[in-house]
Amino acid sequence: MDYLVVLMLMTSILACTEQLSRERVVCIPSELPLNTSISVQDPSPGSDAALTSSKPLLHFPHSIGPNLQSPAQGRRTHLVYQQYIYVSQVCYHQALPLCSRFFPYMALLQSLVLVASGSFWLHFPHTSSRIEQFLSILAKCCESPWTSQALSEAALQENIQDLERQPRQAPVSSACFSIPAVRTEHSSIDSGTDSPLLKRSTSPPSPSPSTLSSNSTISSRTLGSEVHFCSSKPSVKVERPRQVLSLDKSDGEQARALFERVRKFRSHCESSAVIYKVYLSQTIFKLLMVMVIMSYTIPFLSSLSFNHICHPGERTLVGYATFECVHVLSSLLRKLLVAYLILLGLYALLNFYTLSWIFHSCLRKYSFQSPNELWSLKDIPDLMNDLAFLIHMLDQYDSLLVQRLSVFMSPVSESRLLEQSLERHWGEEMLHAMTSTDVDGCTSLQLVALPHLPPALFTLNQLQALKLELITDARFTSQVANMTSLRELHLYHCTAAVDPSALAVLQERLEVLHITFAQASQIPNWVLSLRNLHELHLSGRLSSEGSVGRGWAMGSLRQLCHLRILVIRGLLHRVPAELCEVAGSLVKLVMHNEGTRLLVLTGLKRMADLTELQLQDCQLDRLPSSLLALTNLRTLDLQHNNLRTLEELLGLAHLRRLSCLRLAYNRVLVLPPSVGVLRGLELLDLSNNQLKSLPLALFTLHRLRRLLLAGNLLCELPSEVKALELLTELDVSGNRLESLPSDLFSSCLELRILNVSRNSLVSLPGGITALSHLSRLDLRSNSLEELPAELGSCLGLCGGGLLVERWLFLSLPPHVRDFLSRSYSTSDVYFKDHSRPESDTFPYSPTQWSFSSALESRI
Repeated sequence: MDYLVVLMLMTSILACTEQLSRERVVCIPSELPLNTSISVQDPSPGSDAALTSSKPLLHFPHSIGPNLQSPAQGRRTHLVYQQYIYVSQVCYHQALPLCSRFFPYMALLQSLVLVASGSFWLHFPHTSSRIEQFLSILAKCCESPWTSQALSEAALQENIQDLERQPRQAPVSSACFSIPAVRTEHSSIDSGTDSPLLKRSTSPPSPSPSTLSSNSTISSRTLGSEVHFCSSKPSVKVERPRQVLSLDKSDGEQARALFERVRKFRSHCESSAVIYKVYLSQTIFKLLMVMVIMSYTIPFLSSLSFNHICHPGERTLVGYATFECVHVLSSLLRKLLVAYLILLGLYALLNFYTLSWIFHSCLRKYSFQSPNELWSLKDIPDLMNDLAFLIHMLDQYDSLLVQRLSVFMSPVSESRLLEQSLERHWGEEMLHAMTSTDVDGCTSLQLVALPHLPPALFTLNQLQALKLELITDARFTSQVANMTSLRELHLYHCTAAVDPSALAVLQERLEVLHITFAQASQIPNWVLSLRNLHELHLSGRLSSEGSVGRGWAMGSLRQLCHLRILVIRGLLHRVPAELCEVAGSLVKLVMHNEGTRLLVLTGLKRMADLTELQLQDCQLDRLPSSLLALTNLRTLDLQHNNLRTLEELLGLAHLRRLSCLRLAYNRVLVLPPSVGVLRGLELLDLSNNQLKSLPLALFTLHRLRRLLLAGNLLCELPSEVKALELLTELDVSGNRLESLPSDLFSSCLELRILNVSRNSLVSLPGGITALSHLSRLDLRSNSLEELPAELGSCLGLCGGGLLVERWLFLSLPPHVRDFLSRSYSTSDVYFKDHSRPESDTFPYSPTQWSFSSALESRI
């Protein structure tokens, strides 16, 4: 249509040029002049009365001598040149119709309006930016080496699949045909010099496998080499394609950036249909304008004539009332007008065809599911709105360009590019360098934010723990059988797929599994079939009914017959009833409820074989009664709850094997005397509660080895603590103690760790030399002014076992300091954080500093 508008514009310019340069009319009088009443019989000498009689005198030719001039013939008009000029100008404006005078200018104006309306969508701000970006992306897609490689692979596989579908008994002929093979070097089209945006390709868009015959040859300009197949024999042998050369690093990065750019452009264009609406509006406007132009232009043909009768109205000036005039350009203008109307009619037909194409075709949706498309491009989801409209327009121009652009919309193409990138960057050497070994000698590897699992991963036969985080498409194939040492797997927000052959390997080898998820539906179903799994960690938002996803129905956990440790971090309101199915093998259950109140715990009654139970951050305010059924329980951890009273401790007397009780970070105000019934306790943790005193029954637990009372409100430590002769660790830090019992050091001879920091101690009791096993003594943040020299007799404190401010450490005798600092050359680093500041800005003496520390402790 643009070419027709250009032709109409050229026609109007030609008409305007002729009108400006040659426009005029020629007029002659068609009646007698004003002095026709003069007598003809008395002509005066020198007058022209004989020529102006009532009937014009006609002079007939007669023989004239050779030496005589021939007389003038015709009718005399008695007009001078100026009068002819005057008459011509007057008659030009009076006799000529408007179309003869203004048609060229009207045609020029109409053509300019059509030009502007035809390219309006290319200059409208809301559409021009999208079109320019689309053309820029299209140019990049045509120039990218990945485009040619992907299309070559797709065409080759399509042709090979088509050959495999052909029956072997098909008739054959002696002709040969060719199939494009993988291109190994860039053609001129891909290099950008002969880009399809600059020059339209005259070759077929793509070779169609369905058109193969015995006497046809398939070729494509985008493929550099061909693999020939001869059909002279009944059995067709297909050569295997050569190995595709992978892209270099820069080309791969540019291709990935182009994929991201196409993805963003697609999301932006599919959100609205501005281009479609503007193009439809301008097409309707052009069609209506053409109809209006033709409605008043066609009648102009009858108005264009060569002869015109003119009545100037100024008879006294020219002597005649009527003139016969001829329009010099009338025939040319008629021909130009006819040509203009023909072009206008063609323009109207094209606009009508465009409208019918828009209304009869669904241009706001584009699908790649047509049979003519390559198989690798059929995975592209349907395009919508502006992007679909632009693809439709591009498809009308050249379908090959659509295929080149669709390469960067195909998920299969992107996955292949990512696979090549992974194979190049995440090789076996790279993975070996990232493998770490912990103190137990366990080798582990962590991979974060990769699109796929690197193929070289399955060659690590010494790897024991694999941690995958934010892997978008993790898939375990049969090659996982090569990882003979794999025993532990971590999946952090990673939904991993497992092939059937790989599942059998994981069922035999996998023992520990950690899964972190956002929704319970993201837990893979194959997890429930790991029959040799010993330890399972689930962390994420679980359903309110306690089930772990939809797949965890009744009986689904029975396959985990060897499960011994189960850790659940989620928002539960009850203990899942499905856990009872593995109660026969489960020995440790850990539930971190993240502040959600655990209401129903009756499911614990059926887990009689549990030896360790942790219910943390479950908002419990009392000890659950269901604990009485856990007769084999050895460790009970109820930290980070809202326990205020421990009156139910008496019911725990049935737990004969209970040796560890952790009740830290609660709100316990009073420790009841019933704690004395827990005769088998070896560890009691009551840290960070609100205890102000300790019952004497606590010190009847003669098996107690670790007593943790940090962060309470204790003002004194009872002297009965001397009864705990097996005590190896005592932590009373963060309390209000001003002194320690005098018999503490002489009775608790097994004490190894003593933490009395952040109290208000003024002095230490004597007899500390009896603590021969003492290896750690924390005296920081107290009101001590000096340290006893007896610390030099504690051999276990040698080498950094003493935690105290540096200025206080310097108060010891030199030989004691040397002894305690021996084999610990970096003791200055140890005391750095808690020593008196050694700078000019610290104005206090050691005595003033000790006084200030004591004052702060008392406050």
